[in-house]
Amino acid sequence: MQLNKEAVIAKANAACKNTLMETLNIEVIDFGDDFLVARMPVNSRVYQPDGVLHGGATAALAESVGSFASHIFVDTEKYFVRGIEISANHLKSIKEGYVFAKATFIHKGRTTQLLDIKVTDEFNNLISVCKLSTISLPKRSR
Repeated sequence: MQLNKEAVIAKANAACKNTLMETLNIEVIDFGDDFLVARMPVNSRVYQPDGVLHGGATAALAESVGSFASHIFVDTEKYFVRGIEISANHLKSIKEGYVFAKATFIHKGRTTQLLDIKVTDEFNNLISVCKLSTISLPKRSR
Protein backbone atom coordinates (compact mmCIF):
# COMPACT_ATOMS: atom_id res chain seq x y z
CA MET A 1 0.00 0.00 0.00
CA GLN A 2 1.56 3.27 -1.15
CA LEU A 3 0.50 6.29 0.89
CA ASN A 4 0.79 9.88 -0.27
CA LYS A 5 3.15 11.69 2.12
CA GLU A 6 1.47 15.10 1.89
CA ALA A 7 -2.01 13.59 2.28
CA VAL A 8 -0.98 11.60 5.38
CA ILE A 9 0.59 14.68 6.99
CA ALA A 10 -2.42 16.89 6.16
CA LYS A 11 -4.90 14.30 7.48
CA ALA A 12 -2.93 13.83 10.71
CA ASN A 13 -2.70 17.57 11.34
CA ALA A 14 -6.39 18.10 10.54
CA ALA A 15 -7.26 15.45 13.15
CA CYS A 16 -5.46 17.55 15.79
CA LYS A 17 -8.07 20.32 15.83
CA ASN A 18 -9.73 20.80 19.23
CA THR A 19 -7.53 18.18 20.92
CA LEU A 20 -4.57 18.00 23.29
CA MET A 21 -2.32 17.97 20.23
CA GLU A 22 -3.62 21.38 19.19
CA THR A 23 -3.26 22.67 22.77
CA LEU A 24 0.41 21.59 22.82
CA ASN A 25 0.97 22.76 19.20
CA ILE A 26 2.02 19.26 18.12
CA GLU A 27 2.44 19.09 14.35
CA VAL A 28 3.16 16.07 12.15
CA ILE A 29 5.99 17.07 9.81
CA ASP A 30 7.32 13.92 8.11
CA PHE A 31 6.25 10.43 7.18
CA GLY A 32 7.88 7.45 5.49
CA ASP A 33 7.40 3.72 4.99
CA ASP A 34 8.50 2.90 8.55
CA PHE A 35 8.35 6.15 10.53
CA LEU A 36 6.37 9.24 11.46
CA VAL A 37 7.80 12.50 12.85
CA ALA A 38 6.06 15.25 14.81
CA ARG A 39 7.37 18.35 16.53
CA MET A 40 6.31 20.43 19.50
CA PRO A 41 7.53 23.89 20.53
CA VAL A 42 9.20 24.16 23.93
CA ASN A 43 7.88 27.22 25.74
CA SER A 44 6.02 28.16 28.91
CA ARG A 45 2.94 26.17 27.77
CA VAL A 46 4.86 22.90 28.23
CA TYR A 47 7.15 23.82 31.13
CA GLN A 48 7.30 22.25 34.53
CA PRO A 49 7.59 24.81 37.38
CA ASP A 50 11.38 25.24 37.06
CA GLY A 51 11.19 26.29 33.40
CA VAL A 52 12.16 23.14 31.48
CA LEU A 53 10.12 20.80 29.29
CA HIS A 54 7.63 18.80 31.36
CA GLY A 55 7.98 15.02 31.06
CA GLY A 56 4.21 14.71 30.73
CA ALA A 57 4.24 16.97 27.67
CA THR A 58 7.03 14.83 26.23
CA ALA A 59 4.97 11.69 26.87
CA ALA A 60 1.94 13.33 25.24
CA LEU A 61 4.06 14.11 22.16
CA ALA A 62 5.39 10.53 22.06
CA GLU A 63 1.95 8.96 22.46
CA SER A 64 0.51 11.26 19.80
CA VAL A 65 3.15 10.46 17.18
CA GLY A 66 3.12 6.74 17.99
CA SER A 67 -0.66 6.49 17.87
CA PHE A 68 -0.74 8.37 14.56
CA ALA A 69 1.84 5.95 13.15
CA SER A 70 -0.29 2.96 14.18
CA HIS A 71 -3.43 4.67 12.88
CA ILE A 72 -1.96 5.11 9.39
CA PHE A 73 -1.56 1.37 8.87
CA VAL A 74 -5.07 0.21 9.80
CA ASP A 75 -8.38 0.39 7.96
CA THR A 76 -9.97 3.21 9.97
CA GLU A 77 -13.39 2.36 8.55
CA LYS A 78 -13.24 -0.95 10.43
CA TYR A 79 -10.77 -0.37 13.30
CA PHE A 80 -9.74 2.23 15.86
CA VAL A 81 -6.37 2.55 17.62
CA ARG A 82 -5.75 3.13 21.31
CA GLY A 83 -2.53 3.48 23.25
CA ILE A 84 -2.37 0.83 25.97
CA GLU A 85 1.03 1.45 27.58
CA ILE A 86 3.73 4.08 27.36
CA SER A 87 7.10 4.34 29.05
CA ALA A 88 9.44 7.31 28.90
CA ASN A 89 13.03 7.79 29.96
CA HIS A 90 13.92 11.48 30.11
CA LEU A 91 17.63 11.98 29.49
CA LYS A 92 18.18 15.69 28.95
CA SER A 93 16.38 18.95 29.81
CA ILE A 94 15.44 21.58 27.26
CA LYS A 95 14.17 25.14 27.79
CA GLU A 96 13.45 26.46 24.28
CA GLY A 97 13.20 25.59 20.62
CA TYR A 98 11.46 22.47 19.35
CA VAL A 99 11.47 18.80 20.24
CA PHE A 100 11.00 16.21 17.52
CA ALA A 101 9.50 12.78 18.09
CA LYS A 102 10.26 10.04 15.56
CA ALA A 103 8.17 6.89 15.91
CA THR A 104 9.37 3.67 14.30
CA PHE A 105 7.82 0.22 14.57
CA ILE A 106 9.42 -2.53 16.59
CA HIS A 107 6.38 -4.76 15.97
CA LYS A 108 3.52 -4.10 13.53
CA GLY A 109 0.94 -6.78 14.24
CA ARG A 110 -2.70 -6.92 13.19
CA THR A 111 -3.91 -6.38 16.75
CA THR A 112 -0.98 -4.96 18.72
CA GLN A 113 1.83 -2.66 17.72
CA LEU A 114 5.01 -1.67 19.56
CA LEU A 115 6.79 1.56 18.69
CA ASP A 116 10.12 3.07 19.59
CA ILE A 117 9.96 6.85 19.87
CA LYS A 118 13.07 8.98 20.09
CA VAL A 119 12.58 12.60 21.16
CA THR A 120 15.38 14.93 20.10
CA ASP A 121 16.04 18.66 20.03
CA GLU A 122 16.88 20.81 17.00
CA PHE A 123 20.54 19.75 17.26
CA ASN A 124 19.66 16.03 17.31
CA ASN A 125 20.47 15.70 21.03
CA LEU A 126 18.51 12.84 22.58
CA ILE A 127 15.97 14.26 25.06
CA SER A 128 13.82 11.18 25.79
CA VAL A 129 13.40 7.57 24.72
CA CYS A 130 9.86 6.23 24.78
CA LYS A 131 8.11 2.97 23.97
CA LEU A 132 4.42 2.81 23.13
CA SER A 133 2.12 -0.19 22.80
CA THR A 134 -1.06 0.33 20.79
CA ILE A 135 -4.00 -1.91 20.04
CA SER A 136 -6.25 -1.96 16.97
CA LEU A 137 -9.81 -2.92 17.84
CA PRO A 138 -12.79 -3.46 15.56
CA LYS A 139 -15.43 -0.76 15.49
CA ARG A 140 -18.86 -1.94 16.52
CA SER A 141 -21.67 -1.49 14.06
CA ARG A 142 -24.53 0.64 15.30
